[in-house]
Amino acid sequence: MLRAVRRRLPARVTNLTLLVALVLVFATGVGAVATGSARGRWIVLGHGAFAALVVVLAPAKIRIVRAALRRHRASRFASLLLAALIVVALVAGVLHSTGLVRSIDGQPTLWFHIAFALALVPLLVWHLVARRVLPRRTDASRRVLLRTAWLVGVAAVLDTGATLATGAAGLPGPRRRFTGSYELASFDPAGFPGTIWLADAVPEVDPAAWRLTVVDADGRRDLTLMELEELTATGVRRRALLDCTSGWYTVQDWDGVRVGSLLPDRSAARSLLVHAVTGYWVRFPLDDIDRLLLATAVGGAPLTPAHGYPVRLVAHGRRGYWWVKWVDRIELSADPPWWQPPFPLT
Repeated sequence: MLRAVRRRLPARVTNLTLLVALVLVFATGVGAVATGSARGRWIVLGHGAFAALVVVLAPAKIRIVRAALRRHRASRFASLLLAALIVVALVAGVLHSTGLVRSIDGQPTLWFHIAFALALVPLLVWHLVARRVLPRRTDASRRVLLRTAWLVGVAAVLDTGATLATGAAGLPGPRRRFTGSYELASFDPAGFPGTIWLADAVPEVDPAAWRLTVVDADGRRDLTLMELEELTATGVRRRALLDCTSGWYTVQDWDGVRVGSLLPDRSAARSLLVHAVTGYWVRFPLDDIDRLLLATAVGGAPLTPAHGYPVRLVAHGRRGYWWVKWVDRIELSADPPWWQPPFPLT
């Protein structure tokens, strides 16, 4: 029955449906990287379901590709490369989500999944320009919509079945967090890696020269490491979950100072900018300030350079790239919190 439905779909409808599925896979993939709270669970679930729809549509697309290859166009090799990248990205995603292969040559399988997905974007844009398929009114007929909805339902069943089969096989996939990350070295500060966003280098920080610059409505002031450690001694210990975009998460106890205690007057501000000695920065909404912690220790031990010595930000509920390491400035700003790239670039 599935084969019959796919054959009855016009080639144009198949191409348009596949395009929409790929766009949704990419959009939900970006959302899955960004989300750190349970509110984003539906994004990750949608990512798997839309990927399953691509798989369901693949046989119909293969028939279209075979017909196109008979025309011997010079651009067919670029189209085949696009198809190969889609397949490899899907395979890498399956390997990570099931837990069959969690690293390749020491690198997380999830990184390969993301890398191939990003690599296919330029080719997909070219393909859309070179092989334009314009929708027609007949594409939205009742019969076509029912067949497309049936394929979407099959994709949802396929995605659910794959999840159940992974659990029945005893694979680690079902034990992942909803973001797709696997637990690693919780309550073992020496066991979780010091992953750095965009592979930045660990800076050499002179503790005697280091200062934390605090800028608020009252002006600017600098705190030495000794002064900050004195505040930490009377500060707080917070248990927080660090979820890295490399595909792992860890739960640790962090000692530090509440950011809110250093910024009591926020009347003229719209966001908080957190800056690192490397030039890396992120911007938070004001509502987050009282949940943020400037940590100087983890698990009762001082931070190591790889984990952000002398000070790193703890931002529970946000992905790892929000947890700024080697913090040297916190600044209240009149700029809105969205005034930054979707993902930090420096």
